[in-house]
Amino acid sequence: MWRREAGTVVLRVPPFPEQAVAPFAIIAGLQVPSVPTEWAPHAHPRHELVWVRGGTLTSRVADRVFTVSEGHGLWMPAGVVHGGRATAGAKFYEAFFAPDRAPLAFASAFAVEEPTAIAMTPLLESLLTHLSRTDLDTAARERAEAVVFDVLQPSEPRFALQLPGDARIDAIAEALLDDPADHRSLEDWARCLGISDRTITRAFRQATGLSFAQWRQVLRVHRALTLLAEGFDVTTVSETLGYAQPSTFIASFRRVMGTTPGAFFGTAHGTPGPAGGVRNPVPAVQNS
Repeated sequence: MWRREAGTVVLRVPPFPEQAVAPFAIIAGLQVPSVPTEWAPHAHPRHELVWVRGGTLTSRVADRVFTVSEGHGLWMPAGVVHGGRATAGAKFYEAFFAPDRAPLAFASAFAVEEPTAIAMTPLLESLLTHLSRTDLDTAARERAEAVVFDVLQPSEPRFALQLPGDARIDAIAEALLDDPADHRSLEDWARCLGISDRTITRAFRQATGLSFAQWRQVLRVHRALTLLAEGFDVTTVSETLGYAQPSTFIASFRRVMGTTPGAFFGTAHGTPGPAGGVRNPVPAVQNS
């Protein structure tokens, strides 16, 4: 994924305590990492729903990278191998769903075994927070779980970055993931890799549906979501991502997200609100 920040803690996820939670269809909890935190690739025997407040979560699943911003969550089906990274201080919420306890209609709606964006409405968040309590009796828990299954819905579109997965151009993708400000042109990369620029263009189109320039633009905006959520101002983000001036970055952000950084994060300056929190729910955008 992205270049690892200084002070990042890498955690291995312990085995899921299935016996301890067997009576419950949904188990919810909260973590607040004090430093940038990564979770090594792992899978769960239960479906997992993750969402954040006051930061972002980045998850890599095979050849896709997902950014989870406020207002949306990411549904990870049971058994899907994934890694993740949360920004320091982000409130990281997770809820686990027993595959054999979901209503038939819900199970059918989520039958596709791939990550899915979820709209984290105030009602859904309140219900899952309620289910994180340890003092609920069986009847109260079952009532809350039933409503969760009723209101939890896929959200379209979502913001996912499709990685090429093509040996001819994987070096380009990895270099840009490590440094989105890398300014090398299509011609520069063609000389570096010893292939034609037309080959690179065709490879990107076939693998991602985007041209090289479009893919790099999406990647930079994808990275900008995390930087802005961490509290960096537009000028700093613009410089970090290799833009000549903030106005160019803002125009690029608008092309990908349909709005400016300031409107996206609900402020006049494109920075998070008090205590690092985003004031308005964030829409997710599909660009893969």
